[in-house]
Amino acid sequence: MHEVEAYIEQFEGDQYEVLHYLHKLLSSYPTLSPKIRYKIPFYYQNKWVCYLNPIKNEAISLCFLRGYELSNEHGILESKGRKQVLSIDFKSIDDIPKALLHDTIKEALYLDEVIPYNPKGKSI
Repeated sequence: MHEVEAYIEQFEGDQYEVLHYLHKLLSSYPTLSPKIRYKIPFYYQNKWVCYLNPIKNEAISLCFLRGYELSNEHGILESKGRKQVLSIDFKSIDDIPKALLHDTIKEALYLDEVIPYNPKGKSI
């Protein structure tokens, strides 16, 4: 069993279902690799693309590390006061906007592939 799958097995109910669904979805992209970092699942391509963050027995937050660079044209991502990371929270699988989420993931993968990472406020 992969370390991320072992991590997901620790959860129950809706959190387990959402983590399991999002892990399967993210793992379906052949260029993404899951790893446990900072005690939560991160997904890498060239650099960190996103991570799954459980929120105190309530929801699962899907966080995009370069979220501020994404178009977020559908407005599904929230900053929550962060300067770089944008995220979307899911309390159940029914909360997941599947088509919009695919578009956001594809955009994040494209960004990671084509545009080198440049931390906000720093020039190359």
